[in-house]
Parts: sequence; structure tokens; C-alpha cells
Amino acid sequence: MNQWRSPTAERAYRNDPRVSVRSAGVNQSARRRISGAELDWADLVLTMEQAHIHRIREQFRAGEIPAIECLDIPDDFRFGDPELIKLIRQATEPLLESFEEE
Repeated sequence: MNQWRSPTAERAYRNDPRVSVRSAGVNQSARRRISGAELDWADLVLTMEQAHIHRIREQFRAGEIPAIECLDIPDDFRFGDPELIKLIRQATEPLLESFEEE
């Protein structure tokens, strides 16, 4: 619902010169919902759960979807939680490194 995990990830990488980041949710009631324009903008989409990948693929079947990777981070944290930031960085850094190598 774009309340805790994704906005925390966006904030954690907001000033990182390697990336441009935006957060969006996949649920109808998300504060900020993912759109076709967001997918057109992105080179890589990171989700918090496998179910999010399935929802994106279902919702945007007709369009081109960039590379998608799942961070596998449970919905157990509040916005800005230091443990959440640690998990986001641990899961994201290897993906960014491999994406930069391509």
C-alpha cells in the first residue's frame, strides 16, 4: 500500500547518485499506485514480495515491463525503521551492482 517499506527504500536511496528512485504500491488503496508511466520510466523495479511481481504482471500485461526483482522483505516494519533500512540495503546492493555490470 506504499506506506512503510517502499517509501523507506525511496528515502534510503533518494540521494544516491547511482540511481533515481520512486516508490509506488500495487494495491488499489495504495497511497501512490504504480502506473504504466512509472514502468516506462524505470529500468529496474524492486518489489518487497513475490505477490507484487505477479500483480504488476497481471495489471500491465499489454505493456512492456522492465526487469523486476523481489527483495523478499516482510511487512513487519514501520516507516524508517533502522532494521528495515538495513534489510533494504542488504537486498538492494547486490542487485544494483549486477544491474550496473550489464
